[in-house]
Amino acid sequence: MAHETNGTATLLAEPLPLPCGATVKNRFYKSAMNEALAGRDCAPTDAHVRLYRTWARGGAGVLVTGNVMVDRTQLGEPGNVAVEDERDLAMLRRWAAAGTENGTHCWMQINHPGRQSPITINPHPLAPSAGTVDGGYGRFFAEPTELTREQIRDIVRRFATTARIAKKAGFTGVEIHAAHGYLINQFLSPLDNRRTDEYGGSLENRARFLFDVFDAVREAVGPDFPVAVKLNSSDVPIAVKVNEKGSVPGGFSEEESIWVMKQLETRGVDLIDISGGTYAKPVIQTNAGAAEDRRRGVYFTDFARRVKGELTVPVALTGGFRNAGDMERALGEGITQMIGIARPLALVPDLPNRIIRDGWRGSVDLPRVTTGITALDKAFGGILVISWFEVQMNRIGRGKRPDPRIGGLRALLFAVRQHGPAALAPRRRRGRQ
Repeated sequence: MAHETNGTATLLAEPLPLPCGATVKNRFYKSAMNEALAGRDCAPTDAHVRLYRTWARGGAGVLVTGNVMVDRTQLGEPGNVAVEDERDLAMLRRWAAAGTENGTHCWMQINHPGRQSPITINPHPLAPSAGTVDGGYGRFFAEPTELTREQIRDIVRRFATTARIAKKAGFTGVEIHAAHGYLINQFLSPLDNRRTDEYGGSLENRARFLFDVFDAVREAVGPDFPVAVKLNSSDVPIAVKVNEKGSVPGGFSEEESIWVMKQLETRGVDLIDISGGTYAKPVIQTNAGAAEDRRRGVYFTDFARRVKGELTVPVALTGGFRNAGDMERALGEGITQMIGIARPLALVPDLPNRIIRDGWRGSVDLPRVTTGITALDKAFGGILVISWFEVQMNRIGRGKRPDPRIGGLRALLFAVRQHGPAALAPRRRRGRQ
Protein backbone atom coordinates (compact mmCIF):
# COMPACT_ATOMS: atom_id res chain seq x y z
CA MET A 1 0.00 0.00 0.00
CA ALA A 2 1.13 3.52 -0.75
CA HIS A 3 1.16 5.79 2.28
CA GLU A 4 -0.15 9.24 1.49
CA THR A 5 -2.34 11.52 3.56
CA ASN A 6 -4.12 14.55 2.21
CA GLY A 7 -7.14 16.11 3.83
CA THR A 8 -10.42 14.60 4.94
CA ALA A 9 -12.77 12.38 2.91
CA THR A 10 -15.87 14.49 3.58
CA LEU A 11 -18.24 12.70 1.21
CA LEU A 12 -17.36 9.32 2.71
CA ALA A 13 -18.02 10.64 6.20
CA GLU A 14 -21.54 11.90 5.47
CA PRO A 15 -24.41 10.07 7.21
CA LEU A 16 -27.02 8.39 5.01
CA PRO A 17 -30.70 8.34 5.99
CA LEU A 18 -32.57 5.25 4.82
CA PRO A 19 -36.22 5.13 3.71
CA CYS A 20 -37.22 3.20 6.86
CA GLY A 21 -36.01 6.06 9.08
CA ALA A 22 -32.69 4.57 10.22
CA THR A 23 -29.46 6.48 9.57
CA VAL A 24 -26.08 5.03 8.65
CA LYS A 25 -23.15 7.01 10.09
CA ASN A 26 -20.99 7.03 6.94
CA ARG A 27 -20.80 5.65 3.40
CA PHE A 28 -18.62 2.59 3.97
CA TYR A 29 -20.56 -0.62 3.28
CA LYS A 30 -18.68 -3.78 4.19
CA SER A 31 -20.09 -6.24 1.67
CA ALA A 32 -20.65 -9.89 2.42
CA MET A 33 -17.87 -12.45 2.38
CA ASN A 34 -18.31 -16.03 3.53
CA GLU A 35 -16.35 -16.13 6.77
CA ALA A 36 -16.26 -19.97 6.78
CA LEU A 37 -16.10 -19.85 10.58
CA ALA A 38 -19.08 -21.98 11.55
CA GLY A 39 -18.66 -25.59 12.60
CA ARG A 40 -20.72 -28.60 11.61
CA ASP A 41 -23.53 -27.28 13.80
CA CYS A 42 -23.83 -24.17 11.55
CA ALA A 43 -23.68 -21.94 14.62
CA PRO A 44 -21.81 -18.64 14.93
CA THR A 45 -18.61 -18.77 16.97
CA ASP A 46 -16.34 -16.65 19.10
CA ALA A 47 -14.34 -16.01 15.95
CA HIS A 48 -17.37 -14.28 14.38
CA VAL A 49 -17.57 -12.06 17.45
CA ARG A 50 -13.89 -11.04 17.32
CA LEU A 51 -13.93 -10.53 13.54
CA TYR A 52 -16.98 -8.27 13.54
CA ARG A 53 -15.84 -6.35 16.60
CA THR A 54 -12.59 -5.61 14.75
CA TRP A 55 -14.48 -4.41 11.69
CA ALA A 56 -16.92 -2.33 13.76
CA ARG A 57 -14.06 -0.61 15.51
CA GLY A 58 -12.47 -0.07 12.09
CA GLY A 59 -15.06 2.55 11.23
CA ALA A 60 -17.46 1.16 8.59
CA GLY A 61 -21.03 2.44 8.51
CA VAL A 62 -22.59 -0.93 7.65
CA LEU A 63 -21.24 -4.44 8.11
CA VAL A 64 -23.04 -7.11 6.09
CA THR A 65 -22.46 -10.64 7.31
CA GLY A 66 -21.52 -13.53 5.08
CA ASN A 67 -24.22 -15.90 3.91
CA VAL A 68 -26.57 -16.95 6.70
CA MET A 69 -28.64 -19.80 5.31
CA VAL A 70 -32.31 -20.13 6.15
CA ASP A 71 -32.16 -23.96 6.11
CA ARG A 72 -29.30 -25.89 7.69
CA THR A 73 -29.88 -28.80 5.30
CA GLN A 74 -29.28 -26.47 2.32
CA LEU A 75 -25.85 -24.85 2.61
CA GLY A 76 -23.96 -23.04 -0.12
CA GLU A 77 -20.42 -23.17 1.23
CA PRO A 78 -18.38 -24.89 3.94
CA GLY A 79 -18.58 -23.05 7.23
CA ASN A 80 -21.95 -21.34 6.58
CA VAL A 81 -23.98 -20.15 9.54
CA ALA A 82 -27.61 -21.25 9.37
CA VAL A 83 -30.47 -19.71 11.35
CA GLU A 84 -33.82 -21.47 11.19
CA ASP A 85 -34.83 -21.25 14.86
CA GLU A 86 -33.62 -19.70 18.11
CA ARG A 87 -31.27 -22.47 19.26
CA ASP A 88 -28.22 -20.20 18.78
CA LEU A 89 -29.85 -16.97 19.95
CA ALA A 90 -27.32 -16.33 22.74
CA MET A 91 -24.35 -16.49 20.36
CA LEU A 92 -26.22 -14.52 17.71
CA ARG A 93 -26.71 -11.78 20.30
CA ARG A 94 -22.98 -11.70 21.02
CA TRP A 95 -22.23 -11.53 17.29
CA ALA A 96 -24.71 -8.70 16.76
CA ALA A 97 -23.45 -6.79 19.80
CA ALA A 98 -19.88 -6.95 18.51
CA GLY A 99 -20.90 -5.89 15.00
CA THR A 100 -22.87 -2.89 16.22
CA GLU A 101 -20.15 -1.39 18.38
CA ASN A 102 -19.00 2.13 17.56
CA GLY A 103 -22.39 3.13 16.15
CA THR A 104 -22.10 0.59 13.32
CA HIS A 105 -25.01 -1.06 11.55
CA CYS A 106 -24.65 -4.83 11.30
CA TRP A 107 -26.97 -6.48 8.79
CA MET A 108 -27.46 -10.22 8.44
CA GLN A 109 -27.34 -11.44 4.84
CA ILE A 110 -29.98 -14.17 4.51
CA ASN A 111 -29.88 -16.70 1.71
CA HIS A 112 -30.81 -20.08 0.26
CA PRO A 113 -28.39 -21.68 -2.23
CA GLY A 114 -30.89 -23.57 -4.35
CA ARG A 115 -29.01 -25.83 -6.76
CA GLN A 116 -25.76 -23.98 -6.04
CA SER A 117 -24.78 -26.33 -3.25
CA PRO A 118 -21.78 -28.65 -3.83
CA ILE A 119 -22.59 -32.35 -3.70
CA THR A 120 -20.03 -32.82 -0.92
CA ILE A 121 -22.22 -30.58 1.25
CA ASN A 122 -25.68 -31.40 -0.05
CA PRO A 123 -26.54 -34.35 -2.31
CA HIS A 124 -30.20 -33.28 -2.46
CA PRO A 125 -30.42 -29.63 -3.58
CA LEU A 126 -33.63 -27.83 -4.47
CA ALA A 127 -34.17 -25.44 -7.37
CA PRO A 128 -36.85 -23.72 -9.44
CA SER A 129 -36.36 -26.39 -12.11
CA ALA A 130 -34.56 -29.72 -12.41
CA GLY A 131 -31.66 -30.25 -14.82
CA THR A 132 -28.00 -31.18 -14.67
CA VAL A 133 -25.03 -28.85 -14.88
CA ASP A 134 -22.93 -29.25 -17.99
CA GLY A 135 -19.17 -28.91 -18.36
CA GLY A 136 -16.36 -30.17 -16.17
CA TYR A 137 -17.81 -28.62 -13.02
CA GLY A 138 -21.06 -30.54 -13.37
CA ARG A 139 -19.73 -33.45 -11.33
CA PHE A 140 -19.48 -31.22 -8.27
CA PHE A 141 -23.22 -30.48 -8.16
CA ALA A 142 -26.06 -32.96 -7.72
CA GLU A 143 -29.09 -32.66 -9.97
CA PRO A 144 -31.69 -30.67 -8.02
CA THR A 145 -35.29 -31.48 -7.35
CA GLU A 146 -37.81 -28.99 -8.69
CA LEU A 147 -39.50 -27.13 -5.87
CA THR A 148 -43.20 -27.66 -5.30
CA ARG A 149 -45.44 -24.73 -4.49
CA GLU A 150 -45.63 -25.93 -0.90
CA GLN A 151 -41.83 -26.01 -0.66
CA ILE A 152 -41.64 -22.51 -2.14
CA ARG A 153 -44.03 -21.24 0.53
CA ASP A 154 -41.94 -22.98 3.20
CA ILE A 155 -38.75 -21.25 2.00
CA VAL A 156 -40.53 -17.88 2.00
CA ARG A 157 -41.54 -18.59 5.60
CA ARG A 158 -37.94 -19.51 6.44
CA PHE A 159 -36.60 -16.20 5.12
CA ALA A 160 -39.10 -14.36 7.32
CA THR A 161 -38.23 -16.47 10.36
CA THR A 162 -34.50 -15.87 9.94
CA ALA A 163 -35.07 -12.13 9.56
CA ARG A 164 -37.23 -12.03 12.68
CA ILE A 165 -34.54 -13.86 14.69
CA ALA A 166 -31.87 -11.51 13.34
CA LYS A 167 -33.82 -8.54 14.63
CA LYS A 168 -34.43 -10.24 17.99
CA ALA A 169 -30.71 -10.97 18.30
CA GLY A 170 -29.81 -7.30 17.83
CA PHE A 171 -28.77 -7.12 14.19
CA THR A 172 -29.84 -3.75 12.84
CA GLY A 173 -30.92 -4.89 9.38
CA VAL A 174 -31.04 -7.76 6.92
CA GLU A 175 -29.95 -8.14 3.32
CA ILE A 176 -31.80 -10.60 1.09
CA HIS A 177 -29.34 -12.26 -1.28
CA ALA A 178 -30.88 -12.33 -4.76
CA ALA A 179 -27.63 -12.42 -6.77
CA HIS A 180 -24.62 -14.60 -7.64
CA GLY A 181 -26.62 -17.59 -8.83
CA TYR A 182 -28.24 -18.53 -5.52
CA LEU A 183 -31.89 -19.56 -5.28
CA ILE A 184 -33.62 -16.21 -5.74
CA ASN A 185 -31.33 -15.42 -8.68
CA GLN A 186 -32.19 -18.84 -10.12
CA PHE A 187 -35.88 -17.92 -10.07
CA LEU A 188 -35.13 -14.61 -11.80
CA SER A 189 -33.05 -16.11 -14.60
CA PRO A 190 -34.84 -17.91 -17.44
CA LEU A 191 -31.64 -19.90 -17.95
CA ASP A 192 -32.38 -21.62 -14.63
CA ASN A 193 -36.12 -21.15 -14.28
CA ARG A 194 -38.11 -23.17 -16.79
CA ARG A 195 -41.28 -23.41 -14.75
CA THR A 196 -44.68 -23.06 -16.40
CA ASP A 197 -46.67 -22.09 -13.31
CA GLU A 198 -47.04 -18.67 -11.65
CA TYR A 199 -43.32 -18.69 -10.71
CA GLY A 200 -42.00 -19.08 -14.26
CA GLY A 201 -42.23 -17.63 -17.74
CA SER A 202 -42.76 -13.88 -17.72
CA LEU A 203 -40.54 -11.54 -15.73
CA GLU A 204 -43.42 -10.79 -13.39
CA ASN A 205 -43.72 -14.49 -12.63
CA ARG A 206 -39.97 -15.10 -12.31
CA ALA A 207 -39.73 -12.18 -9.85
CA ARG A 208 -42.70 -13.40 -7.82
CA PHE A 209 -40.53 -15.49 -5.48
CA LEU A 210 -38.28 -12.52 -4.66
CA PHE A 211 -41.27 -10.29 -4.03
CA ASP A 212 -42.91 -12.95 -1.84
CA VAL A 213 -39.69 -13.23 0.18
CA PHE A 214 -39.29 -9.47 0.48
CA ASP A 215 -42.90 -8.90 1.57
CA ALA A 216 -42.69 -11.70 4.16
CA VAL A 217 -39.42 -10.35 5.55
CA ARG A 218 -40.79 -6.81 5.72
CA GLU A 219 -43.84 -8.04 7.59
CA ALA A 220 -41.64 -10.00 10.01
CA VAL A 221 -39.33 -7.10 10.93
CA GLY A 222 -41.68 -4.12 10.63
CA PRO A 223 -41.51 -0.86 8.69
CA ASP A 224 -38.65 0.81 10.60
CA PHE A 225 -36.05 -1.96 10.20
CA PRO A 226 -33.61 -1.79 7.26
CA VAL A 227 -34.18 -4.41 4.56
CA ALA A 228 -31.69 -4.43 1.67
CA VAL A 229 -31.58 -6.63 -1.43
CA LYS A 230 -28.45 -7.77 -3.26
CA LEU A 231 -29.37 -8.03 -6.93
CA ASN A 232 -27.49 -8.88 -10.12
CA SER A 233 -27.28 -6.15 -12.73
CA SER A 234 -27.68 -9.00 -15.25
CA ASP A 235 -26.47 -12.53 -15.90
CA VAL A 236 -23.36 -11.02 -17.50
CA PRO A 237 -19.97 -11.84 -16.02
CA ILE A 238 -17.29 -9.30 -16.87
CA ALA A 239 -15.41 -9.96 -20.11
CA VAL A 240 -17.82 -12.39 -21.77
CA LYS A 241 -19.43 -11.98 -25.14
CA VAL A 242 -22.95 -10.61 -24.85
CA ASN A 243 -25.62 -9.46 -27.24
CA GLU A 244 -26.49 -5.87 -28.16
CA LYS A 245 -28.81 -5.60 -25.16
CA GLY A 246 -25.98 -6.18 -22.72
CA SER A 247 -27.15 -9.60 -21.58
CA VAL A 248 -26.36 -13.25 -21.99
CA PRO A 249 -28.79 -14.51 -24.64
CA GLY A 250 -31.84 -15.84 -22.84
CA GLY A 251 -30.61 -14.62 -19.46
CA PHE A 252 -31.66 -12.03 -16.88
CA SER A 253 -31.01 -8.65 -18.55
CA GLU A 254 -30.16 -5.18 -17.29
CA GLU A 255 -33.60 -3.95 -18.36
CA GLU A 256 -35.22 -6.68 -16.30
CA SER A 257 -32.98 -5.92 -13.33
CA ILE A 258 -33.99 -2.25 -13.39
CA TRP A 259 -37.67 -3.24 -13.53
CA VAL A 260 -37.20 -5.50 -10.50
CA MET A 261 -35.42 -2.69 -8.64
CA LYS A 262 -38.29 -0.31 -9.30
CA GLN A 263 -40.76 -2.85 -7.97
CA LEU A 264 -38.66 -3.34 -4.84
CA GLU A 265 -38.59 0.42 -4.36
CA THR A 266 -42.39 0.57 -4.37
CA ARG A 267 -42.44 -2.27 -1.85
CA GLY A 268 -40.22 -0.34 0.56
CA VAL A 269 -36.68 -1.63 0.11
CA ASP A 270 -34.10 0.47 1.96
CA LEU A 271 -31.04 -0.19 -0.17
CA ILE A 272 -30.13 -2.14 -3.30
CA ASP A 273 -26.69 -3.72 -3.40
CA ILE A 274 -25.69 -3.97 -7.07
CA SER A 275 -23.70 -6.99 -8.14
CA GLY A 276 -23.51 -9.21 -11.20
CA GLY A 277 -22.11 -12.21 -13.00
CA THR A 278 -23.01 -15.87 -13.14
CA TYR A 279 -21.37 -19.19 -12.56
CA ALA A 280 -19.51 -18.92 -15.89
CA LYS A 281 -17.16 -16.25 -14.50
CA PRO A 282 -18.08 -14.91 -11.08
CA VAL A 283 -16.50 -11.47 -10.95
CA ILE A 284 -15.22 -11.77 -7.40
CA GLN A 285 -13.25 -14.95 -8.04
CA THR A 286 -10.08 -13.64 -9.64
CA ASN A 287 -6.64 -14.29 -8.18
CA ALA A 288 -4.78 -11.81 -10.37
CA GLY A 289 -4.43 -9.21 -7.62
CA ALA A 290 -3.68 -5.50 -8.01
CA ALA A 291 -2.85 -5.65 -11.72
CA GLU A 292 -6.31 -7.00 -12.53
CA ASP A 293 -7.91 -4.45 -10.19
CA ARG A 294 -6.21 -1.58 -11.99
CA ARG A 295 -7.27 -2.95 -15.38
CA ARG A 296 -10.92 -3.34 -14.45
CA GLY A 297 -11.42 -0.43 -12.08
CA VAL A 298 -14.68 -0.18 -10.15
CA TYR A 299 -17.16 -2.87 -11.19
CA PHE A 300 -20.63 -2.19 -12.61
CA THR A 301 -20.20 1.59 -12.93
CA ASP A 302 -21.88 1.68 -16.34
CA PHE A 303 -24.93 -0.07 -14.97
CA ALA A 304 -24.93 2.15 -11.88
CA ARG A 305 -25.07 5.19 -14.16
CA ARG A 306 -28.11 3.69 -15.89
CA VAL A 307 -29.81 3.13 -12.55
CA LYS A 308 -29.02 6.65 -11.31
CA GLY A 309 -31.95 8.26 -13.09
CA GLU A 310 -34.35 5.41 -12.43
CA LEU A 311 -34.33 5.06 -8.64
CA THR A 312 -34.51 7.20 -5.53
CA VAL A 313 -33.68 4.36 -3.12
CA PRO A 314 -30.01 4.27 -1.99
CA VAL A 315 -27.64 2.04 -3.94
CA ALA A 316 -24.47 0.29 -2.79
CA LEU A 317 -21.84 -0.38 -5.45
CA THR A 318 -19.35 -3.10 -4.64
CA GLY A 319 -16.17 -4.26 -6.33
CA GLY A 320 -12.91 -2.60 -7.30
CA PHE A 321 -12.82 0.26 -4.79
CA ARG A 322 -9.22 0.44 -3.60
CA ASN A 323 -8.61 4.15 -2.85
CA ALA A 324 -10.42 7.19 -1.49
CA GLY A 325 -10.28 9.04 -4.82
CA ASP A 326 -12.38 6.44 -6.65
CA MET A 327 -14.76 6.24 -3.71
CA GLU A 328 -15.31 10.00 -3.52
CA ARG A 329 -15.69 10.23 -7.29
CA ALA A 330 -18.46 7.62 -7.32
CA LEU A 331 -20.29 9.38 -4.49
CA GLY A 332 -19.82 12.77 -6.09
CA GLU A 333 -21.24 11.57 -9.41
CA GLY A 334 -24.24 10.17 -7.58
CA ILE A 335 -23.89 6.70 -9.11
CA THR A 336 -23.85 5.16 -5.63
CA GLN A 337 -24.73 6.21 -2.12
CA MET A 338 -22.69 3.54 -0.33
CA ILE A 339 -19.17 2.32 -1.11
CA GLY A 340 -19.14 -1.46 -1.00
CA ILE A 341 -15.85 -2.99 0.12
CA ALA A 342 -15.10 -6.61 0.89
CA ARG A 343 -11.65 -8.14 0.34
CA PRO A 344 -9.63 -5.00 1.23
CA LEU A 345 -11.19 -5.13 4.71
CA ALA A 346 -9.82 -8.64 5.22
CA LEU A 347 -6.36 -7.11 4.91
CA VAL A 348 -6.95 -3.60 6.29
CA PRO A 349 -9.83 -3.94 8.79
CA ASP A 350 -9.62 -0.28 9.81
CA LEU A 351 -9.58 1.12 6.27
CA PRO A 352 -12.64 3.39 6.87
CA ASN A 353 -10.94 4.99 9.88
CA ARG A 354 -7.71 5.47 7.95
CA ILE A 355 -9.52 7.29 5.17
CA ILE A 356 -12.11 9.30 7.14
CA ARG A 357 -10.23 10.00 10.35
CA ASP A 358 -6.61 10.01 9.18
CA GLY A 359 -7.07 11.34 5.64
CA TRP A 360 -5.19 8.43 4.11
CA ARG A 361 -4.97 8.70 0.31
CA GLY A 362 -3.12 5.52 -0.55
CA SER A 363 -4.34 2.44 -2.38
CA VAL A 364 -5.00 -1.07 -1.10
CA ASP A 365 -3.14 -3.38 -3.46
CA LEU A 366 -4.42 -6.93 -3.18
CA PRO A 367 -1.76 -9.58 -3.80
CA ARG A 368 -1.84 -12.07 -6.62
CA VAL A 369 -2.83 -15.32 -4.94
CA THR A 370 -0.78 -18.24 -6.23
CA THR A 371 0.42 -21.63 -5.06
CA GLY A 372 3.50 -21.30 -7.22
CA ILE A 373 2.28 -24.31 -9.19
CA THR A 374 0.61 -23.35 -12.47
CA ALA A 375 -1.54 -26.49 -12.67
CA LEU A 376 -2.91 -25.94 -9.15
CA ASP A 377 -3.58 -22.28 -9.82
CA LYS A 378 -5.50 -23.19 -12.96
CA ALA A 379 -7.48 -25.96 -11.28
CA PHE A 380 -8.40 -24.04 -8.13
CA GLY A 381 -8.22 -20.38 -9.16
CA GLY A 382 -11.61 -19.29 -7.78
CA ILE A 383 -11.43 -21.55 -4.75
CA LEU A 384 -7.86 -20.44 -4.13
CA VAL A 385 -8.67 -16.75 -3.81
CA ILE A 386 -11.76 -17.37 -1.66
CA SER A 387 -9.79 -19.65 0.66
CA TRP A 388 -6.95 -17.12 0.90
CA PHE A 389 -9.28 -14.42 2.16
CA GLU A 390 -10.97 -16.90 4.49
CA VAL A 391 -7.52 -17.47 6.01
CA GLN A 392 -7.20 -13.74 6.66
CA MET A 393 -10.64 -13.55 8.29
CA ASN A 394 -9.82 -16.62 10.36
CA ARG A 395 -6.68 -14.89 11.60
CA ILE A 396 -8.62 -11.80 12.64
CA GLY A 397 -11.21 -14.04 14.30
CA ARG A 398 -8.43 -15.62 16.38
CA GLY A 399 -7.11 -12.24 17.46
CA LYS A 400 -4.22 -12.14 14.98
CA ARG A 401 -3.32 -9.63 12.31
CA PRO A 402 -3.87 -10.32 8.61
CA ASP A 403 -0.78 -11.60 6.84
CA PRO A 404 -0.55 -10.83 3.09
CA ARG A 405 2.62 -12.94 2.82
CA ILE A 406 0.65 -16.16 3.17
CA GLY A 407 0.83 -18.21 -0.03
CA GLY A 408 -1.91 -19.88 -1.98
CA LEU A 409 -0.83 -23.41 -1.15
CA ARG A 410 -1.18 -22.68 2.54
CA ALA A 411 -4.68 -21.31 1.84
CA LEU A 412 -5.72 -24.54 0.10
CA LEU A 413 -4.32 -26.66 2.92
CA PHE A 414 -6.12 -24.48 5.44
CA ALA A 415 -9.41 -24.94 3.58
CA VAL A 416 -9.07 -28.72 3.51
CA ARG A 417 -8.06 -28.85 7.16
CA GLN A 418 -11.02 -26.69 8.19
CA HIS A 419 -13.71 -28.16 5.97
CA GLY A 420 -12.48 -31.38 4.43
CA PRO A 421 -12.73 -32.20 0.70
CA ALA A 422 -15.88 -30.04 0.43
CA ALA A 423 -13.61 -27.01 0.52
CA LEU A 424 -12.16 -27.88 -2.89
CA ALA A 425 -15.52 -28.12 -4.64
CA PRO A 426 -16.45 -24.99 -6.60
CA ARG A 427 -18.70 -22.69 -4.60
CA ARG A 428 -20.54 -21.64 -7.78
CA ARG A 429 -21.51 -23.51 -10.90
CA ARG A 430 -20.11 -22.98 -14.37
CA GLY A 431 -23.02 -23.18 -16.71
CA ARG A 432 -26.27 -25.07 -16.95
CA GLN A 433 -28.41 -26.75 -19.53
